[in-house]
Amino acid sequence: MEMMIKPDISIGDYTYNLPDERIAKYPLANRDESKLLVYKGGRICEQKFPDILKELPESSMLAFNNTKVIRARLKFQKATGAEIEIFCLEPLAPAEVQMAFDSRKQTTWKCIVGNARKWKSGALNKEVCINGVSFELSIVRGERMGDASAISFNWENANFSFAEIIEEIGLTPIPPYLNRETEDIDKDRYQTVYSEHQGSVAAPTAGLHFTGDILRTLEQRNHPLLNVTLHVGAGTFKPVKSEVIAEHDMHTEHFVIEKVALERLLSHNKKLIAVGTTSVRTLESLYWYGVRLLMGLPIDNGVEQWDAYNLNGNYSKKEAFEALMKFMETKKLSHLAGKTAIIIVPGYGFKVINGLVTNFHQPQSTLLLLIGAIVGKEWKTIYDYALENDFRFLSYGDSSLLMIEE
Repeated sequence: MEMMIKPDISIGDYTYNLPDERIAKYPLANRDESKLLVYKGGRICEQKFPDILKELPESSMLAFNNTKVIRARLKFQKATGAEIEIFCLEPLAPAEVQMAFDSRKQTTWKCIVGNARKWKSGALNKEVCINGVSFELSIVRGERMGDASAISFNWENANFSFAEIIEEIGLTPIPPYLNRETEDIDKDRYQTVYSEHQGSVAAPTAGLHFTGDILRTLEQRNHPLLNVTLHVGAGTFKPVKSEVIAEHDMHTEHFVIEKVALERLLSHNKKLIAVGTTSVRTLESLYWYGVRLLMGLPIDNGVEQWDAYNLNGNYSKKEAFEALMKFMETKKLSHLAGKTAIIIVPGYGFKVINGLVTNFHQPQSTLLLLIGAIVGKEWKTIYDYALENDFRFLSYGDSSLLMIEE
């Protein structure tokens, strides 16, 4: 068995001091009022977000993650008064996301249980009222799954789906580093204007800056818009606890791409700009899916964490995407539902994207390592500039356009 190659990177080299006051706790009044840091040709400049229209390469395609954040936090109360919070992570039965949301009367999810020590056994109940109709939602805690548990949701009224229930009683799961409770503003603003497919517990925050007007103007100026779907998991907030990235276990996320979208990717011969790190993960994973097919390797387990550093990356993007297209045609698939644990760190050679629209990320995070993969050691110069020029950080913060040097 061949030795697995893992990048030798110290996470301590990817840290910086982020004062709490620089973390944007709330969104600005208007989505497109944020600052835009532009890095291309080795130069940094500051713009307003609408200026992205003049900074993008000519006829470049923009790829968006159209996942929708679900109201994944549900609060129950025991007879003793103790509050138990259920944070839905991913469906177990049915395991397919849309089927789980469409479930009537019963579904089981992998959940984090808040105040778990106060809930040893038994069912918890909560009254739900939708459009004047009241019924009881009951939950039972099943097997432990690491830091999480299998939670069975049961309700008698089959007229309502699980999606309708959590939309009515759930809370938007804003990032833990905001250090505040969910408020009404988050229902709208912690969601992109183009969100469509329910399934994320965190927003693809690079997209929060885009308005309907900006999207329309992009298309009018010959910038094709492409949609992919990657459901963002709570693992996106998972800190890197190991000293070297080779010892970090990357989380797995599920994605979907339509066959027509893959056809558009194949036919587009201009630059491709990913909107958000989740779009990057999806697009680059598609390439490695194709490589797995070309190498005769199974794809049932998706793209594994170290595939990009151990598989044959000499295939062209065209070859990889054509292999994927042939697979979908053979299987008569209108869309590909896959999963990826890809980790993108400095030294990674990008196969699909030419640039990235993104926010400013936490120190010592896998997202910051991805930024390092795009701009190299200049990530520190970029982040120092942002700190010195009053840019706002993290999910509700300002934005950047980072172009990969050719």
